[in-house]
Amino acid sequence: NKNIVLEEYTGIYCVYCPDGHKLAQDLKNANPNDVCLINIHTGSYAIPSGGDPDFTTQWGSALASQSYLAGYPAGSVNRRTFSSFSSNGGSAMSRGDWSSAATTIMGESSCVNVAAESSIDMLTRELTVNVEAYYTASSTASSNKLNVALLQNNVEGPQTGGSSYNPAQVLSNGNYNHMHMLRHLLTGQYGVSIDTTTQGTFISRTYTY
Repeated sequence: NKNIVLEEYTGIYCVYCPDGHKLAQDLKNANPNDVCLINIHTGSYAIPSGGDPDFTTQWGSALASQSYLAGYPAGSVNRRTFSSFSSNGGSAMSRGDWSSAATTIMGESSCVNVAAESSIDMLTRELTVNVEAYYTASSTASSNKLNVALLQNNVEGPQTGGSSYNPAQVLSNGNYNHMHMLRHLLTGQYGVSIDTTTQGTFISRTYTY
């Protein structure tokens, strides 16, 4: 069946975002092999002031815009628009609806298996990602998009509301331990095209960063 990619739009000054982080992690913990979390720092709550770090990326604004989010934290589950959960007519939903949306998608069969394996050359600082996809059934679309995202765990920094809504992520020095933070999209803003999506199609791609 299908897996889940939950993209959470967040920011270091968003008071309730840590509650979203916790709910997302609870969803992953309940489905450890079926859920991928991506935290996208974007919007006014993510713009740093003073000496605070900048966790935004060149991709965040467009990703948030295409979701039609109405507030923070918001999240998109597989970028699907659920009419009963949509907060503003797009794929973005409030945090209380992520689990229901995920349950629906995880109950659906998938037409394609996707796997990735990566390695890092510590001398050259080059990341190599090998991706394979195999269509066990034909896709309903004649073209699909392949997206490869680089995430980072255990990024120390500030977070408003962390001690109140997700104290388990607060470090002994008072800073917040940010997880699955979007750092880069190796395949660009909207991915690369797979133009043959019929049953039996095998795709092998390699990306470096």
